Amino acid sequence: MDFTLDEDLVALQTLAREIFTDRASTDRVRAVETSETRVDEELWRALATSGLTGLAVPEAHGGAGLGPAALAVVLEEQGRTVAPVPLWPTALAALLLGEDGDRHAALLAELADGTARVTVALEEYGAADPLEPQASAAGGAEGWRLSGVKAAVPTPLGAAHVLVSAATDQGPRLFLVATDAPGVTWHLAPVTTHDFAGELVLDGTPGEPVGGADAVADAVRLGRVLIGAVQVGVAEGALALAASYLAEREQFGRPLGSFQAVQHQLADCWIDIDAMRVTLWQAISDAEEAGPAAGASALVASWWRAQAGLDVVHRVQHVHGGIGVDVDYPVHRYFLWGKQLAGTLGGPAALLADLGELVATPGGHA
Repeated sequence: MDFTLDEDLVALQTLAREIFTDRASTDRVRAVETSETRVDEELWRALATSGLTGLAVPEAHGGAGLGPAALAVVLEEQGRTVAPVPLWPTALAALLLGEDGDRHAALLAELADGTARVTVALEEYGAADPLEPQASAAGGAEGWRLSGVKAAVPTPLGAAHVLVSAATDQGPRLFLVATDAPGVTWHLAPVTTHDFAGELVLDGTPGEPVGGADAVADAVRLGRVLIGAVQVGVAEGALALAASYLAEREQFGRPLGSFQAVQHQLADCWIDIDAMRVTLWQAISDAEEAGPAAGASALVASWWRAQAGLDVVHRVQHVHGGIGVDVDYPVHRYFLWGKQLAGTLGGPAALLADLGELVATPGGHA
């Protein structure tokens, strides 16, 4: 299958690369990491002005009406610069809310112009499967009410709403909840990437159903694909940094990059990144075609994102030697991002187990 980007995607990639390269310098990222919200609001406005925050919003509501492929090329560019903006959760929310169209017209318009952000609450504590949430929702004459605890909600500061997965009598469903709704309590904590994540406690909180019976499965599958795109960029950015460093740093009168052992390490990184990209675009192709293999290909891409992505940032940090453990040196930031993304919505062992179960199930797709 040919995964070559078409002219429109290349143009989008070029625009995104220019914005992130110009505005997400190492000094700027370092400054944002110690700011009050840990979000680069200036960069977010630049992305909004360029139309990149509304890629997944339907055209009828002011967006571009594009799908996972367009989002992937932009998210990959974000990963190259480890730019601190909440693109993937907002993009995922736009994809899911766009399915209901007119019901969320006002919010979608705000997502398109960047004046609103939505995050997602799909994970819980322990070994909980994101497809089987423990938080619960009960419907009544006054609508739906949610109770439970959601863990590691990405970048809740500045988000007006959160999409929450919860169990119901009819199976898992997805709900739109205002971040300041009655019964909502937030506990914020800094995470590996220096961003803030939130523990979301729900106590009889009102929520509006989003999508149908497959909404949670769609959210997890698409979320994993979008995270995979960011991880490809992180791995590529880390590898580029290593190649530059090893070409300049000398040992025994020779550039470190000329040593065969080091070359083998970088070659392994390149192979892993290539596998990450191929499996990612297979998952994107299946997602856009809504074919029966979409679930399996998303799991395959997710395993490569989790395992190979983590291997790449480990190797890159290793070949930097002593400076690789200096938290002030840029390579450390790529390691932190790669580490966190490798465990988001399932680590490599859990993803491999899910893939094995799917393949072993009659009617499953490899």
